[in-house]
Amino acid sequence: MRDLFSTLHTPRGLATALILLVLAVLPLLTQAFDQRYLLSIGTRIVIWSIAAVSLNMILGYGGLVSFGHAMFFGIGGYAVGILSAEGVSSGWIQWPVALLAATAWAAVIGALSLRTRGLYFIMITLAFAQLVYYVGSGLEAYGGDDGLNIGRSRFPGLIDLRDKASFYWLCFALLCASLWFCSRYANSHFGLVLRGAKSNELRMTALGFPVFRYRLAAFTIAGTLGGLSGILLANEGAYVSPAMMSWMKSGDLIVIVVLGGMGTLFGPLYGTIAFFVLEEALPPILNLIHKGWGEYWMIVFGPLLVLIALYARGGIDSLLGRDNERAGHD
Repeated sequence: MRDLFSTLHTPRGLATALILLVLAVLPLLTQAFDQRYLLSIGTRIVIWSIAAVSLNMILGYGGLVSFGHAMFFGIGGYAVGILSAEGVSSGWIQWPVALLAATAWAAVIGALSLRTRGLYFIMITLAFAQLVYYVGSGLEAYGGDDGLNIGRSRFPGLIDLRDKASFYWLCFALLCASLWFCSRYANSHFGLVLRGAKSNELRMTALGFPVFRYRLAAFTIAGTLGGLSGILLANEGAYVSPAMMSWMKSGDLIVIVVLGGMGTLFGPLYGTIAFFVLEEALPPILNLIHKGWGEYWMIVFGPLLVLIALYARGGIDSLLGRDNERAGHD
């Protein structure tokens, strides 16, 4: 990946630098303008961006359309929630257990689902996600369908996650680390093989590359990052519920990645920002036009996605300049 500061003269470089700068100082801006609610929205954007980056690793670079990626949200979140309910509040225990659970589940699901292709892969990932969803709904000891209120993870002497600004900066730091990791991932030998298999699996197999193992490793890594976003989401709201791993959340993640630009480094970030901005802005705008129309904002949002799909095949990333290569080729 080219260094961001060397591409500031391009529309993409300027937009990305500005976005990262605003995100870096968002707690200070919300405090200065007394708009604390915007910090909550910003925190959700950062967390969902991490999840979108993780999905982009297999969807954008590997061509694997997983319709169950939100299950890793749930596994990470519920691991934290269950430990919290059992009296284990230390983040030093909660977070490694949650990440290990998400990683193990991703490895198992990947080993089974990656033996299929196309529509069958989509359906089997959806089936496993629904399985996890109904398991969560059946955990009556941990709230069942109503969900579970939890305490935030504790890191004594290091960081207080109850402080919204501190928690936000932790999430932002993890997003930056995720983007850095994704840039290394995309440009490594591993990433090149994965992208080659997306273009022509038979040719990569004929060249002697174990495509299945590469895809399984990618799926497992993506599941781990998805679990991390679930951990953060659980701590952000101090609450977990089966709704966080429903098929609709998985659909939202796919929309975000496609909206921002599949197979691009910052596309997931662009897509997440656009998704949440439209989600927050469209209802009040529609209510100004006619009272009560705000609840139908998705009717407007849908055609906007269609227009982007028709006229911007590379998503928002492609609208920021055709002179730039995709992140995976930088």
